Amino acid sequence: MNALAGWYHSIHNAIFPRLQYLDGLAPLAIRLYLVPVFWMAGTQKIAGMENTIEWFGNPDWGLGLPFPALLAHLAAYTEAIGALLLLLGLATRWISIPLMVTMVVAVFAVHWDNGWAAIADSSAQEVAVRLGAAKEILREHGNYSWLTEKGNFVILNNGIEFGVTYFIMLLALLFTGGGRYTSVDYYLSRLFPEKS
Repeated sequence: MNALAGWYHSIHNAIFPRLQYLDGLAPLAIRLYLVPVFWMAGTQKIAGMENTIEWFGNPDWGLGLPFPALLAHLAAYTEAIGALLLLLGLATRWISIPLMVTMVVAVFAVHWDNGWAAIADSSAQEVAVRLGAAKEILREHGNYSWLTEKGNFVILNNGIEFGVTYFIMLLALLFTGGGRYTSVDYYLSRLFPEKS
């Protein structure tokens, strides 16, 4: 057993310490993944700001949030500007905080009542029946092959899955920063080193 542990330890130490020179790739990948998510969310809110404000404030069919004009503007511009900062890797840790707040609000105000899954489980009886009915209607009255040539139809569940996933990714960026060699933050820290 000691020989196996020693062999594992030597292999581990031969491989993984070398990865430190590439440790900026993981934060870069997370940042690049999140950029279009927040860019689209923010710019769509900005483009339809009146509708966004109405959705934020309306208690009947919207979110019923207080101060809807203020919160709509804060959310929209945090997401759009946040996307640009993430793209550059500039102020990564700082922008992660308000973006995490927007994800917490989205999870609890928009998605919480729908459970975990973002896409409904098509093997569940009720979902399968509805999906089957929709497909039949489309086969009979629409060009089904054209409609499905880019992928199958699904029923959106709109659960917390994506919001929680984005929150966790932002939390990782809060701790790792923008990434060594791959972010403006890294080069700024080299230009202005911390004084002890």
